[in-house]
Amino acid sequence: MKITDLLSTSAIKINGSANSKEEVISKMVDLMTNNGNIIDKEKYKRVVLEREKEGSTGIGEGIAIPHGKTDAVSKPGLAAMVIPDGVNFDSLDGQPAKLIFLIAAPDTKDNVHLDVLSRLSTLLMDPEFKNELLNAETSAEFMLCIDRAERMKLNETKRENNGYEILAITACPTGIAHTYMAAESLEKMGNQLGHKVKVETHGASGVKNKFTKEEIKNAKAVIIAADTKIDLSRFDGKKIVKAKVADGINKPKELIEHVLSPEAKTYHSSGKEKQDYNGGEQEGIGTQIYKHLMNGVTHMLPFVVGGGILIALAFLFDDYNINPSNFGMNTPLAAFFKTVGGAAFNVMLYILAGYIAMSIADRPGLAVGFVGGILAVQGTTFASLTDNTVTLVSSGFLGALIAGFVGGYIVLGLKKICSYLPESIEGIKTILLYPVFGIMIMGAFMLLINPYVGAINTGINNYLSSMNTANKILLGAILGGMMAIDLGGPVNKAAYTFGTGMLASGQYEIMAAVMAGGMVPPLAIALLATFFPRKINKKDKQAAYVNYIMGLSFISEGAIPFASADPLKTIPAFVAGSAVTGALSMLFNCTLRAPHGGIFVIATVGHPLLYLLAILAGSLVAMAIMSVLKNDLPEYEKKKGNAK
Repeated sequence: MKITDLLSTSAIKINGSANSKEEVISKMVDLMTNNGNIIDKEKYKRVVLEREKEGSTGIGEGIAIPHGKTDAVSKPGLAAMVIPDGVNFDSLDGQPAKLIFLIAAPDTKDNVHLDVLSRLSTLLMDPEFKNELLNAETSAEFMLCIDRAERMKLNETKRENNGYEILAITACPTGIAHTYMAAESLEKMGNQLGHKVKVETHGASGVKNKFTKEEIKNAKAVIIAADTKIDLSRFDGKKIVKAKVADGINKPKELIEHVLSPEAKTYHSSGKEKQDYNGGEQEGIGTQIYKHLMNGVTHMLPFVVGGGILIALAFLFDDYNINPSNFGMNTPLAAFFKTVGGAAFNVMLYILAGYIAMSIADRPGLAVGFVGGILAVQGTTFASLTDNTVTLVSSGFLGALIAGFVGGYIVLGLKKICSYLPESIEGIKTILLYPVFGIMIMGAFMLLINPYVGAINTGINNYLSSMNTANKILLGAILGGMMAIDLGGPVNKAAYTFGTGMLASGQYEIMAAVMAGGMVPPLAIALLATFFPRKINKKDKQAAYVNYIMGLSFISEGAIPFASADPLKTIPAFVAGSAVTGALSMLFNCTLRAPHGGIFVIATVGHPLLYLLAILAGSLVAMAIMSVLKNDLPEYEKKKGNAK
């Protein structure tokens, strides 16, 4: 039996008042009697008061649930009263009761009052539900709050029995912050809307919370909130909506409502629909390029991070005086770090090209892109095949990018051509035709463009190496500012990808400026909460302090909730502070061989103390700007007024 079956608007009193427990009970018995639940009012009242003598039903937190079971009750019923000023109810915590429910139960074997008491107690454990009841302005609104909470609770019970209604996958290129923020946002919104959501995260540490076959079978729909390519084959026959990972953070309600609507497309894992399916949303060329690029960057990062840090350690543990020209390889320990780190670092561009191609053309694209990346790094040309005196010029990061995209579309073209071949040779396409012809075409293409792309790559490196101080500062400011504009979005990732790519060319100052700029926004929020606490909501204080850790770890996304809540007063401050940090990092000639790690890779930074100074300066600038733009919040002003 539901609570709303026992309670009516005529038995609810909003803005009630009483001076004692006995007066409250007397008034609520009158409400119950007027509702037709009581045969003998005095007898029922006496039973309720006798129950109070056994122990107060004031359960604390401003709630009381007096009740009585007697033959003076004709049918089960409820009455409710809200007393804004509270009344002494001898509650367990000594606090006055403001929200009171009275339960009337007939003297039968089914103990209906215990069932109602249990249900009420469970619902009232939710502070938001309790506050909704206390703030209800009419009896009808009071009833509506209870009905909504009961329906949500009933849906939860059904979902527990029937599995998850919605499955979701979240993934971002680095797999550190956005992935898990989107997961939390979708799960939380699912609970609010009464839908049970399970999220599978594809993060830096691999796939977590993986779906079972039974969960996929029972689910109604699937949300893909990812900036990398996700294999959809296991969701054959399910309604799917695809979106950016940022939408999982900022638009969870829209995604959930969309995927459950009739407009959501059903995915089929075979034929043309498998290749072209986009979740009912038309992806622009820019979005597709971004996703393919980020798939390559995601797989490249472990090689860059691991290799870069090991190479940096080689210089840290070497003795420069032994042989300056062989610095980094003079001692056995240094030689070990340099050799192993170099092995990982040297394949970064192969991995980038291979996984860009794989994102475009699935698994057959991997080998084609990988070989294209190798040829780009080597700088091989047609002229060099017949003339050993030709100097090879590496196409570097730019060449690997081109190889990845061209390799993917070469394989897509081969797939289109091979679709006209007899089905009897289907089995040899992926093992023979695609790799042989794909690598051959890729090789010819790279040998053709390498002289030109190599020249461009060399020109860029020469320009970056010969920049005067003013231009270096300007570049650092631009890259630092880009890291703060969208906090993990496309602009942020463009700056980060550029910095990572420049590592292959030995431009370590650029990577240092990029990482430093990305550390500023969360640190600025944490500093603001520390030195200007009235600028941050009380409920957000703890999250703000956590940003010390997020910022020092180079997790820019920690500032996203604060930027989303007040973008016009935070993002300009972030950009200004990050630009200052990037500029100072360049001015101080700070270098960084590892593209991630924040403060934990400080030992590998060139001029570490100046690097920390640059980060601190930019963070203080951002904090200062926010302190001017943001007003003290009303909740603090109210407290200040009361103090007077």
